[in-house]
Amino acid sequence: MTFDWHNPYRTTRVPVFARNVVATSQPLAAQAGLRVLERGGNAVDAAIAAAAVLTLAEPVSNGLGSDCFAIVWDGARLHGMNASGRAPSAWCVDYFKRKHNGAIPMRGWDSVTVPGCVAGWAALHEKMGSLAFADVLAPAIEYAERGCAVSPVVHQKWAAQADSLQPLPGFAEHFLPRGRPPAIGENFVLKGAADTLKRIAATGGRDFYEGETAHKLVAHAQAHDAAMALSDLRDYKPEWVTPLAQAYRGHTLHQIPPNGQGIAALIALGILQHFDVAARPVDHPDTQHLLIEAMKLAFADVYAHVGDAAHMELSADTLLDPAYLAERARLIDMNRAQNFSTGHAPRGGTVYLTAADRNGMMVSFIQSNYMGFGSGVVVPGTGVSLQNRGHGFSMQPGHANVVAGGKRPFHTIIPGFLMRDGAPVMSFGVMGGNMQPQGHMQTLVRMLDYGQQPQAACDAPRWKWNHGRSVDVEAAMPAAVQEALRARGHVLEGLDDPYMDFGSGQFIWRLGDPAVDGYVAASDSRRDGLAAGF
Repeated sequence: MTFDWHNPYRTTRVPVFARNVVATSQPLAAQAGLRVLERGGNAVDAAIAAAAVLTLAEPVSNGLGSDCFAIVWDGARLHGMNASGRAPSAWCVDYFKRKHNGAIPMRGWDSVTVPGCVAGWAALHEKMGSLAFADVLAPAIEYAERGCAVSPVVHQKWAAQADSLQPLPGFAEHFLPRGRPPAIGENFVLKGAADTLKRIAATGGRDFYEGETAHKLVAHAQAHDAAMALSDLRDYKPEWVTPLAQAYRGHTLHQIPPNGQGIAALIALGILQHFDVAARPVDHPDTQHLLIEAMKLAFADVYAHVGDAAHMELSADTLLDPAYLAERARLIDMNRAQNFSTGHAPRGGTVYLTAADRNGMMVSFIQSNYMGFGSGVVVPGTGVSLQNRGHGFSMQPGHANVVAGGKRPFHTIIPGFLMRDGAPVMSFGVMGGNMQPQGHMQTLVRMLDYGQQPQAACDAPRWKWNHGRSVDVEAAMPAAVQEALRARGHVLEGLDDPYMDFGSGQFIWRLGDPAVDGYVAASDSRRDGLAAGF
């Protein structure tokens, strides 16, 4: 790939070139990954180290009670890992009708599925790590003991959530230690997290699912009349999966199969294959209109049909069938925005990171508490803040995503991986609820159709489709483009969710032989992030 290294967008970031590199939404996490690489660890070790530090440095988006997904190039082949949690065995439609008047709550214990991220770290390390697990978690344990200063974007998102979460069990005790969100630059220590991380390190993660931590989680759940049982935790295991694939402009994009929404990016790119996207400039109204309409078509299918793969009536292969995507492409009218049938667009709070080493290993990794701090529940004495992925289930009987015990809910978090002719090209992701596949598509089109380098593609103004013809557009998008989109019938609106924004991406592009040519990395200026290497 020959990039135009000029960046036409206002930014505070420059591309980073190195043979070993980590890109995350928090500088401390990126540097933790580098410390592990410098000690002889590989990219998997670096990714786990960074992920663990992110639970402390960016608790507004993830925690020890998160879920995670990963795609790893091990130097020879691609591996996919689904470490999203399953519903407690007692959950069913009648459970929520009886307890919550037919709705799955957004917060509290009855929004919590089994947390998968600790098991995901352990599974990745067991399969592909090189250092001792305790050494990989050492940077996180240090920050858990000593604390770390709160960065600007983290403070902003902390303050946006504090009032609504303050009444939830354990939240104020752990995340409002002085009766308020920590100020920018103020040191924050997450109570109990250090001891929990030490037990995780000593047991290869099993303490979280069957040891002291597991018993504390279950006792707290039962004290709040929740269904989580020790057997739900003990029986949990991540799943190794074969990533889905979609060809685009001589490359192949890979995503984790459902229950995640990564297939939305694949559907959208499959639709765009039927258009000469680069016929006009990337920031032309026609180009952006086409991308929006392709994304809407993708979400129409995803919200109607995607859930736990074991419960889907339509398979991923069916949704990606080339003839079907060609048929969907013919529905796009270049002169007007259309209302395609969809479900409600989920929100989210997520961290994405990527790491690559001089031996060619590349890791695309994402973990999340879902809606910011997640359920708002923090288990005393553990520092474990729990996700609220259960809220993503449907109560509609017969839907692929209807709630049931032992089932995985529809998931928003998606790591991406780009290949060409069977060789790795880029590990990347864009965090942020339903913005994630939209960000994957927008940045890939900029790189593959227009040759924009990763940092420029990352910095470019984005849009975010919501529902119907409603689209949020970043202020940096040229006014003439916005007016032309309105003229086609798009309803451009401002964000009404103080936590949500236009996502945040991290990108590592392989330049050639990793030991000689290395990589180029980018980190999104919409977060406090950093791409760093040596």
